[in-house]
Amino acid sequence: MTISTAPLADATQMTSPLAADRQAVLDRCVARVSETSRVIGLRNPRVGRADLSWDYCDPFDWVISFYAGQLWLAYQFSGNPALANLARARQADLRLVLDTVAGQDHDLGFIFSLNCVADWKLTGHEASRALALRAADALRARFNCAGNYIQAWNAAGPERPERAAFVAGRIIADTMQNLALLYWAHAETGNPDFKAVADSHAETTRKTLVRDDGTSFHTYVFDPVTGVPLRGETHQGYAHDSCWSRGQAWLIHGFSLCYQTTGNADYLATARRLASAAEVLLGDDAVPLWDFRLPAGEPQHLDSSAGAVMSAGLFILADVTTGEESLHWRALAERLLDGLVKNCDLTQTQGALGLLSGGAANVPRGSYDTMLPYGDYYYMEALMRSLGHRRFGW
Repeated sequence: MTISTAPLADATQMTSPLAADRQAVLDRCVARVSETSRVIGLRNPRVGRADLSWDYCDPFDWVISFYAGQLWLAYQFSGNPALANLARARQADLRLVLDTVAGQDHDLGFIFSLNCVADWKLTGHEASRALALRAADALRARFNCAGNYIQAWNAAGPERPERAAFVAGRIIADTMQNLALLYWAHAETGNPDFKAVADSHAETTRKTLVRDDGTSFHTYVFDPVTGVPLRGETHQGYAHDSCWSRGQAWLIHGFSLCYQTTGNADYLATARRLASAAEVLLGDDAVPLWDFRLPAGEPQHLDSSAGAVMSAGLFILADVTTGEESLHWRALAERLLDGLVKNCDLTQTQGALGLLSGGAANVPRGSYDTMLPYGDYYYMEALMRSLGHRRFGW
């Protein structure tokens, strides 16, 4: 089909000094994505290198679509069909995911919402819609009816029994972002099962991953046969009883978005609790530490990706609340976004292929202080939400 070259941005023009500053940064992001597309081609960034270039994904990496998501966001402003074509050409990789059961896990929402659903919403491309609906079917099939949750990860085969034991009956905070694919599929098809699975997983997450004080576990383990809840743990945080900052951010964004989609008051109450706890844990920090509960003497690495996800989620929370509360969440979102702009922005750094420094991919495994494609995607989303834009793949 022919793609329109008309810009598709849908926000009312904002003229305050802050908005002008945010627009200038967003313009640089759009320019950087357009420029780097000629270097990156059809590869998918996975994690940054010390020289500010990228290592790239294998075909089944969970971050495979975050650069495509940036391409679709940049397309909204430029109307450049080359960006849309580059994003859509990556769908050959996504077909491979759908044709390989072992390559599918709970991250199907990340992978298909940011590329195929975004394409469908922006251009009406029928093949992208069909791929996204296939992915929603596969995500729905991961639902464990005994425990009312979507199974996160897969076992790695009989040669790794320890992996099978680790992943069995496990949910993680990140999955809240993937529920958007199921809600979208429900809206598209009218099939109530998509929404039922998403609602059930969100309710289980609310009751298990979110602690009474509004902090969160990264993962929760259930008996995979009976569904009985067993214990909360971490996988990428400092300790089981700490609070991994990107996990907290996933949950803020996820529950805010679920409330915006469904109107379920429990989701709004949960998003508020998570956001209030995060505000306290942040203290005076401009960019979150990789874990909010680090003992003295532990590595104080930043995680710009947590800041970007949290900022975008808080803008959603501001949109779905009113009055002084809305202003409060928006101010916190702007504060986090300002921290990224002042401390981590790479859009004026010559030779950098990404947008943000200071990302913590996995501190326990030694991956930190780097560019991350998901940090970059949410940075653009937060900038756009700051300026009033509302058109995303979610």
